[in-house]
Amino acid sequence: MLVKMHAWVLMPNHFHLILEETQDDGISKFMQKLCGSMTMHFNLKYKEKGSIFQGPFKSKTVGTNRYLMHLAPYVMVKNVFELYPGGLKKASKEFNRAWKWATEEYPFSSLPEYAGMRSFPVVDPDALNMFGPAQFRILAKDMILGRARGGIQFLRFEEE
Repeated sequence: MLVKMHAWVLMPNHFHLILEETQDDGISKFMQKLCGSMTMHFNLKYKEKGSIFQGPFKSKTVGTNRYLMHLAPYVMVKNVFELYPGGLKKASKEFNRAWKWATEEYPFSSLPEYAGMRSFPVVDPDALNMFGPAQFRILAKDMILGRARGGIQFLRFEEE
């Protein structure tokens, strides 16, 4: 196993992953295999040649629990809310309705895993076990509404 996948979301023209390396260069090897197999499938299906990606993947290292705590709802909630009918602005105004849509109707995200609705065999939620479904929803709502500044004291997370 090259990586543990903690979260994912598929967007119309890109995707986001929260991965943890389980061996040296695991993320690079995983991304090479993933993107290579996606390209091969696309080219076979559509009788095309060449890469389907514009350039190499971009990554950032998650160095603290605080960063992870904000990254998880950004990846799984903010990105999906952008696809909500009416966009992120409308989703922010209708958070409860948008949350229901994102967790029950949008099938291309690991958000339902963290909302306690269903599990995905490719997701290893261990790194994000710092909060349960109710706490994750509160964190997501605070992040979406712009209130999650400087950490979330009510959840009592500590930075490593």
